[in-house]
Amino acid sequence: MKICVTAVAGDLDAEVDPRFGRCGYFVIVDPDTMAFEAVPNESVGAASGAGIQAAQTIVNKGVDVLISGNIGPNAFQTLSAAGVKVVTGAYGTVRDAIDMYKRGELLETGGATVPGHFGMGTSPGTRGMGRRVNIEQQASMASRDVDDLLERVKRLEDELEDIKKRIRR
Repeated sequence: MKICVTAVAGDLDAEVDPRFGRCGYFVIVDPDTMAFEAVPNESVGAASGAGIQAAQTIVNKGVDVLISGNIGPNAFQTLSAAGVKVVTGAYGTVRDAIDMYKRGELLETGGATVPGHFGMGTSPGTRGMGRRVNIEQQASMASRDVDDLLERVKRLEDELEDIKKRIRR
C-alpha cells in the first residue's frame, strides 16, 4: 500500500501542508516499513489547474490513499475517478498523520472539503488561505461531513447489533 501525505518539506518529520494542489511536497509512505519517497509538487506555482495536476501526479505514482488537510472539488473528482481514497483533516507531522490513519482516527471524505482555488494563498498552515470562503459554503461542507459521520455511526451500530444477535444464538 502507498499512502501520500501533503507536506511542507520532504521527510517524515515535515509538517502536514493543509493544501493539496499547492502543497510543497508529496511524501509517499509505505505504512508497514515507513520507507518513503519525497516528491516535490511541480504544480505548486501553476496559474490554474493545480489540483488536477497534483492529483495526476499522485495517480501516476500509484498511490492508494491520499492524506491532506483539505481537498478541492476538481482534485477530489480526479482522485476518486482513479480509485484513490481521500482522507482529510490531517495535521501535525507526516509521521503523525500516518499513525493517526493507521489507528483509524482520520476518516475518508465523501467530497471536497474546500471550494476551488482555496489554496491560492501563500502561507501554508493558516486558516484564511486563498479566496474568502463564505459562511454558507463552510456550513454546507460541515453539514455534509456530519451527515457522513452519522451514516457511518448508524452502519457501525447495525453491525454491532448483528454481532450481538449472533452471540446470543
